Amino acid sequence: MPLIDDELDELKRCCENQIPDSKVVAAVPAMVRVEITKTTFKKIVCCLMFPNDYPNKHILIELKSKTLSDKLLSGLTKVCEDEAKKYLGRPQILKVLKLVAKFIEDNPLCSCSEEISTLRSMLGSEDTLKLSQKTSTINLTITKNKYLLKTKITIPENYPHDRVEIKTSDCNFPRVFKVWFIENSKELARRCVEAPKKPKPNAPKFEVKPSLLPAVRFLIENVQRYPEEKCQICKQILFPEDPEKVIHNEKAAAHVERVYCGHAYHHDCLILYMKTPPFQNGKNCPACGNRIYHEKWKVTPELAEARWATEQAKLRELGDVVEFIRDCTL
Repeated sequence: MPLIDDELDELKRCCENQIPDSKVVAAVPAMVRVEITKTTFKKIVCCLMFPNDYPNKHILIELKSKTLSDKLLSGLTKVCEDEAKKYLGRPQILKVLKLVAKFIEDNPLCSCSEEISTLRSMLGSEDTLKLSQKTSTINLTITKNKYLLKTKITIPENYPHDRVEIKTSDCNFPRVFKVWFIENSKELARRCVEAPKKPKPNAPKFEVKPSLLPAVRFLIENVQRYPEEKCQICKQILFPEDPEKVIHNEKAAAHVERVYCGHAYHHDCLILYMKTPPFQNGKNCPACGNRIYHEKWKVTPELAEARWATEQAKLRELGDVVEFIRDCTL
């Protein structure tokens, strides 16, 4: 007991000075409880108990957190136990607490470890996800049928209260798809941390939620989807097999156009469909039935029908002229 009493006295005197962001909640022979808080989301409560025959046996350790994953805490507990075993016969508490504090400091991505595990499970055999704890970044490469997107995702210090930052380093999709991938993932991340300016009536109070998973899941799902997507009109694969042959000219017949519902069309297939009756209540996507919205097609159903009628009248007039000329030459 004298050794335990001395260790508890040392803990009370030195812990908060030697271990940044620590707070001694309880330090009695029955239990030691210390909170280590780097941010509100990176907080671990260390509960330690003296076993019989301490310090010849390692101190009993239980790590708790409302935010960090159980899998991470379980692994860290095992590491702490191995560290305590190095000091059998000597005081162990401060050694263990310093290890926990160093882990939080050296592993900023611990705040999103569960999200990272989920994202790994979504990746294909050719995809890669590399972590850099030093820079608090994730380097992600998503590949599908020779098409790829490389991104660098930065996890901020105050995550998840601050959103992740996403930047593209390489992409061989057409420019409009590259912009759509990144800007939409950024928007999904923003919605996780910023309350809507005009919330819906009776909507629940806004709460910040982690932004890594929804933002990156969007990238993975869509990069894996579009290289095999078919035009909803001609039913042909939209993108060429060789990414070097992809069409970037936005007015070309085979340029790929994505509409609001997410389905895609060849440029001329979409234009022909939009200009062909019926026009009542607008044009709907053949795949999902949703109304088609596209920035290149902002014509009302009434105007579209009027234009079609005018074109048909011109074609009839042209047909009459051709028939008249043919009759005259007989």
